[in-house]
Amino acid sequence: MLVRGLSGAVGEQFVIRKDKTGRTIVGNMPEFDENRQFTEAQVAHQEAFREAAAYGKGAKGQDIYASKAEGTPLTPYNVAVADWFHEPEIKELDLSGWNGQVGQIIRIEAVDDVQVKQVTVVITDETGTVLEQGAAVQTDNLWWTYTTTKAASGTPKLMVSAQDLPEHIAQMTK
Repeated sequence: MLVRGLSGAVGEQFVIRKDKTGRTIVGNMPEFDENRQFTEAQVAHQEAFREAAAYGKGAKGQDIYASKAEGTPLTPYNVAVADWFHEPEIKELDLSGWNGQVGQIIRIEAVDDVQVKQVTVVITDETGTVLEQGAAVQTDNLWWTYTTTKAASGTPKLMVSAQDLPEHIAQMTK
Protein backbone atom coordinates (compact mmCIF):
# COMPACT_ATOMS: atom_id res chain seq x y z
CA MET A 1 0.00 0.00 0.00
CA LEU A 2 2.95 2.28 0.70
CA VAL A 3 4.32 2.08 -2.87
CA ARG A 4 1.07 1.69 -4.85
CA GLY A 5 1.10 4.06 -7.79
CA LEU A 6 4.75 5.05 -7.36
CA SER A 7 7.51 4.54 -9.90
CA GLY A 8 11.15 5.56 -10.11
CA ALA A 9 14.15 5.38 -7.79
CA VAL A 10 14.16 5.96 -4.07
CA GLY A 11 17.55 7.35 -3.21
CA GLU A 12 20.15 4.87 -4.33
CA GLN A 13 18.55 1.96 -2.52
CA PHE A 14 15.74 0.60 -4.68
CA VAL A 15 13.62 1.17 -7.78
CA ILE A 16 9.85 0.93 -8.19
CA ARG A 17 8.03 0.20 -11.44
CA LYS A 18 4.68 -1.11 -12.67
CA ASP A 19 4.13 -3.84 -15.24
CA LYS A 20 1.32 -3.82 -17.79
CA THR A 21 -1.03 -5.71 -15.46
CA GLY A 22 -0.67 -2.99 -12.82
CA ARG A 23 1.54 -4.96 -10.44
CA THR A 24 4.05 -2.83 -8.55
CA ILE A 25 7.56 -4.27 -8.63
CA VAL A 26 10.22 -3.16 -6.15
CA GLY A 27 13.86 -4.13 -6.70
CA ASN A 28 17.32 -3.26 -5.49
CA MET A 29 19.09 -0.42 -7.27
CA PRO A 30 21.63 -1.97 -9.64
CA GLU A 31 25.29 -1.39 -8.85
CA PHE A 32 27.95 -1.17 -11.52
CA ASP A 33 31.71 -0.91 -11.19
CA GLU A 34 32.84 2.09 -13.25
CA ASN A 35 35.97 0.20 -14.35
CA ARG A 36 34.29 -3.06 -15.31
CA GLN A 37 35.60 -4.94 -18.31
CA PHE A 38 33.26 -7.02 -20.42
CA THR A 39 34.26 -10.45 -21.70
CA GLU A 40 33.94 -11.29 -25.39
CA ALA A 41 30.84 -13.36 -24.58
CA GLN A 42 29.26 -10.42 -22.74
CA VAL A 43 30.01 -8.04 -25.62
CA ALA A 44 28.53 -10.56 -28.08
CA HIS A 45 25.40 -10.90 -25.93
CA GLN A 46 25.05 -7.11 -25.68
CA GLU A 47 25.23 -6.87 -29.47
CA ALA A 48 22.67 -9.67 -29.82
CA PHE A 49 20.36 -7.86 -27.42
CA ARG A 50 20.74 -4.62 -29.41
CA GLU A 51 19.68 -6.52 -32.53
CA ALA A 52 16.77 -8.16 -30.67
CA ALA A 53 15.64 -4.78 -29.32
CA ALA A 54 15.72 -3.27 -32.81
CA TYR A 55 13.67 -6.21 -34.11
CA GLY A 56 11.24 -5.88 -31.19
CA LYS A 57 10.66 -2.18 -31.86
CA GLY A 58 9.80 -2.86 -35.48
CA ALA A 59 7.77 -6.02 -34.88
CA LYS A 60 5.76 -5.11 -31.78
CA GLY A 61 2.88 -3.89 -33.94
CA GLN A 62 2.37 -7.31 -35.56
CA ASP A 63 -0.89 -8.96 -34.53
CA ILE A 64 0.81 -12.29 -33.72
CA TYR A 65 2.93 -10.67 -30.99
CA ALA A 66 -0.07 -8.78 -29.56
CA SER A 67 -2.10 -11.98 -29.37
CA LYS A 68 0.78 -13.92 -27.75
CA ALA A 69 1.16 -11.14 -25.14
CA GLU A 70 -2.56 -10.97 -24.38
CA GLY A 71 -3.39 -12.22 -20.89
CA THR A 72 0.26 -12.23 -19.78
CA PRO A 73 2.41 -9.62 -18.06
CA LEU A 74 4.40 -9.37 -21.32
CA THR A 75 4.07 -6.65 -23.92
CA PRO A 76 4.13 -7.37 -27.67
CA TYR A 77 7.66 -5.90 -27.64
CA ASN A 78 8.73 -8.44 -24.95
CA VAL A 79 7.31 -11.31 -26.99
CA ALA A 80 9.03 -10.09 -30.18
CA VAL A 81 12.40 -9.75 -28.42
CA ALA A 82 12.04 -13.25 -26.93
CA ASP A 83 11.13 -14.57 -30.39
CA TRP A 84 14.31 -13.06 -31.82
CA PHE A 85 16.36 -15.03 -29.28
CA HIS A 86 14.51 -18.31 -29.95
CA GLU A 87 15.31 -19.92 -33.28
CA PRO A 88 12.96 -22.41 -34.92
CA GLU A 89 13.58 -26.14 -34.64
CA ILE A 90 12.98 -29.02 -36.98
CA LYS A 91 11.95 -31.81 -34.63
CA GLU A 92 11.29 -34.61 -37.09
CA LEU A 93 11.31 -35.58 -40.76
CA ASP A 94 8.76 -38.27 -41.51
CA LEU A 95 9.86 -40.01 -44.71
CA SER A 96 7.57 -43.03 -44.28
CA GLY A 97 5.33 -41.84 -47.13
CA TRP A 98 8.19 -41.25 -49.59
CA ASN A 99 10.24 -43.75 -51.55
CA GLY A 100 11.42 -41.46 -54.33
CA GLN A 101 8.27 -41.42 -56.48
CA VAL A 102 6.26 -38.46 -57.79
CA GLY A 103 3.29 -37.25 -55.73
CA GLN A 104 4.44 -38.67 -52.40
CA ILE A 105 4.31 -36.85 -49.07
CA ILE A 106 7.25 -35.80 -46.90
CA ARG A 107 6.15 -34.60 -43.46
CA ILE A 108 8.15 -32.09 -41.41
CA GLU A 109 7.60 -31.23 -37.74
CA ALA A 110 8.83 -27.66 -37.27
CA VAL A 111 8.30 -25.57 -34.12
CA ASP A 112 9.03 -22.08 -32.84
CA ASP A 113 8.03 -20.18 -29.71
CA VAL A 114 5.81 -17.87 -31.79
CA GLN A 115 5.43 -19.03 -35.39
CA VAL A 116 7.23 -20.93 -38.13
CA LYS A 117 6.78 -18.73 -41.16
CA GLN A 118 8.04 -21.01 -43.91
CA VAL A 119 9.39 -24.53 -44.49
CA THR A 120 11.29 -25.38 -47.68
CA VAL A 121 12.48 -28.72 -49.02
CA VAL A 122 15.40 -29.37 -51.38
CA ILE A 123 16.00 -32.85 -52.81
CA THR A 124 19.37 -33.58 -54.44
CA ASP A 125 20.97 -36.64 -56.00
CA GLU A 126 24.19 -38.25 -54.74
CA THR A 127 26.32 -35.64 -56.56
CA GLY A 128 24.49 -32.67 -55.05
CA THR A 129 22.52 -31.78 -58.18
CA VAL A 130 19.14 -30.34 -57.22
CA LEU A 131 16.33 -32.59 -58.40
CA GLU A 132 13.53 -30.46 -56.99
CA GLN A 133 12.81 -27.83 -54.40
CA GLY A 134 9.81 -26.01 -53.05
CA ALA A 135 7.75 -24.80 -50.13
CA ALA A 136 5.98 -27.15 -47.76
CA VAL A 137 2.37 -26.50 -46.72
CA GLN A 138 1.39 -26.20 -43.06
CA THR A 139 -1.17 -28.84 -42.10
CA ASP A 140 -1.53 -28.01 -38.38
CA ASN A 141 0.39 -26.11 -35.69
CA LEU A 142 3.42 -28.40 -35.86
CA TRP A 143 3.39 -30.37 -39.11
CA TRP A 144 4.15 -29.27 -42.65
CA THR A 145 3.86 -31.44 -45.79
CA TYR A 146 5.74 -31.39 -49.05
CA THR A 147 4.44 -33.30 -52.08
CA THR A 148 7.20 -34.45 -54.44
CA THR A 149 7.00 -33.42 -58.08
CA LYS A 150 9.84 -35.52 -59.57
CA ALA A 151 11.11 -39.04 -59.17
CA ALA A 152 14.36 -39.45 -57.24
CA SER A 153 16.35 -42.61 -57.89
CA GLY A 154 19.50 -43.85 -56.20
CA THR A 155 20.25 -42.32 -52.81
CA PRO A 156 18.66 -38.86 -52.81
CA LYS A 157 19.48 -36.37 -50.07
CA LEU A 158 16.89 -34.19 -48.41
CA MET A 159 17.57 -30.75 -46.92
CA VAL A 160 14.76 -29.06 -45.01
CA SER A 161 14.80 -25.45 -43.77
CA ALA A 162 12.38 -23.79 -41.34
CA GLN A 163 12.22 -20.01 -40.98
CA ASP A 164 10.59 -18.01 -38.17
CA LEU A 165 9.32 -14.41 -38.13
CA PRO A 166 12.72 -12.86 -37.21
CA GLU A 167 14.05 -14.83 -40.24
CA HIS A 168 16.23 -17.28 -38.31
CA ILE A 169 16.67 -20.53 -40.22
CA ALA A 170 16.98 -24.05 -38.88
CA GLN A 171 18.12 -26.82 -41.20
CA MET A 172 18.07 -30.60 -41.18
CA THR A 173 19.60 -32.94 -43.73
CA LYS A 174 18.80 -36.63 -44.29
